Amino acid sequence: MKILVLDTIHGGTTLAEALKRAGHVVAMVDVYRGCEGIPAEEAAKYRYDLVAAPVHLDPAHPLLGAAPLTVTHHEAVRMLLAGKRPAPMIEITGARGKTTTATALASVLPGPGVLHTSMGTVRVPDGAVLWKRSITPASVLPAAAEAARIGGWLVAEESLGVTGTGDLAVLTSTEDYPIAAGKKSALAEKIRSMNGCAVALAPPGTDLPGARAADAIAVVTGTLCRYRWNGIEGSFENPLLALPGYRTPLQIAAAAACLLGADPAGLAAFAPLQGRMAVSRDGRKIVVDNANSGACRETAVEAAAYARILSHGGPLTLVIGTEGQTICEGFPADEVKRAIEEIRPDLTVLVGDYPGIEGVPARDLSEGAGIAEEISKNGGAIVLAVKTWR
Repeated sequence: MKILVLDTIHGGTTLAEALKRAGHVVAMVDVYRGCEGIPAEEAAKYRYDLVAAPVHLDPAHPLLGAAPLTVTHHEAVRMLLAGKRPAPMIEITGARGKTTTATALASVLPGPGVLHTSMGTVRVPDGAVLWKRSITPASVLPAAAEAARIGGWLVAEESLGVTGTGDLAVLTSTEDYPIAAGKKSALAEKIRSMNGCAVALAPPGTDLPGARAADAIAVVTGTLCRYRWNGIEGSFENPLLALPGYRTPLQIAAAAACLLGADPAGLAAFAPLQGRMAVSRDGRKIVVDNANSGACRETAVEAAAYARILSHGGPLTLVIGTEGQTICEGFPADEVKRAIEEIRPDLTVLVGDYPGIEGVPARDLSEGAGIAEEISKNGGAIVLAVKTWR
């Protein structure tokens, strides 16, 4: 087929190369910067059999009419994985909680496998870091190939939906935001991508057609999670279940494990991940690191409350904002301002461009953390709540 791939930034180049290896004639257009592939004006001169476009592209883009059939990048990956996917394959999407859910689930799956998240792609059980790439749908292709090579499972975190290739599709949260020039709902696209999946799992308390809610399998009370499904029954206790940022991901991971025939009892030993409520101490100073791609007002407020408990009410320095502008959900100025108002820190360090909001400016997370360290050298707490890829 003659295929036109739109958007080279978000995995389009990887997707185009895979389609070429599969025997297709492929052209690609960098619809956001105009730097790679062929110019849009040149692409418009030809007709194609298929256009592959990201779900976040403006539906009014003229090149979407360059072929009789248009598919998303997710659907193009599904086409490429037909007959080649690893088993089992688990796809995880959602506005937040993806990385924690994926890592928790991978920790209790038996046998070898590959864990692909925004923190990197890791082979299990030897822990070898294979690479660090984005969580666009195209990045699933090399992760799936490695999992198939070793005869293991794949747990893959994906942005803005799933390919629908796997044995289980997981939605971690129902927060929504506009995409595609404000013309589409991110949540609606994620749910649409899950239609027709072999098995789908939704967050606790969510009524999603064709999906099981996690709390129908695993129920959390305080720091205890009880689970029961198809002959797998038991419980585990973990203090992280007291934190909202961990409670739901661990509950979903426990339910997912049960659906896959694995006992999630091992989640009792699951520890905080870097950038996700990880705590470090240096003398009288405490740092709660919650800087990650899912950082938002709610998680910032939660991290600050946790820090105040650990520091027994000492002075709190908040490092907040956005590092880079390529994260889909963003951290809007009004949400940053609300977070600061709710947290009421003793001092704020602002990462990113937020005119009108008071704070010590910092270029990136590293500089912001350094400023906070200097400010807090005599004790207290530091909260890192910067939206960033790590």
